[in-house]
Amino acid sequence: QVQLVESGGGLVQAGGSLRLSCAASGRTFSNYAMGWFRQAPGKEREFAAAISGRGRTTNYADSVKGRFTISRDNAKNTVYLQMNSLKPEDTAVYFCAAGASVFATTPTDFGSWGRGTQVTVSS
Repeated sequence: QVQLVESGGGLVQAGGSLRLSCAASGRTFSNYAMGWFRQAPGKEREFAAAISGRGRTTNYADSVKGRFTISRDNAKNTVYLQMNSLKPEDTAVYFCAAGASVFATTPTDFGSWGRGTQVTVSS
């Protein structure tokens, strides 16, 4: 397993941007596809984006496509989520997770999770 720690959340106005980071421990980071999920109060955790181990393939939920960009730096054991044109409905706790496939979109497909970082978008 890999240990994950998210950072970069905060309060931003609608239309603004944030960049989330997720630092991973371990020497096998590049073996994992990495994903970002989010969970709003009273709602289920939902998929946002994923990236393959070497960063060549990405996958996005329709709700964030064109606004969010996932990337990774394997030399730094870090995955990022650049979020632009933020909307109030993007407000949630954002989690990063490590899994086996960039095309996996359900939480049960990911075996390691961070504790999350809060993103709040005001209108």
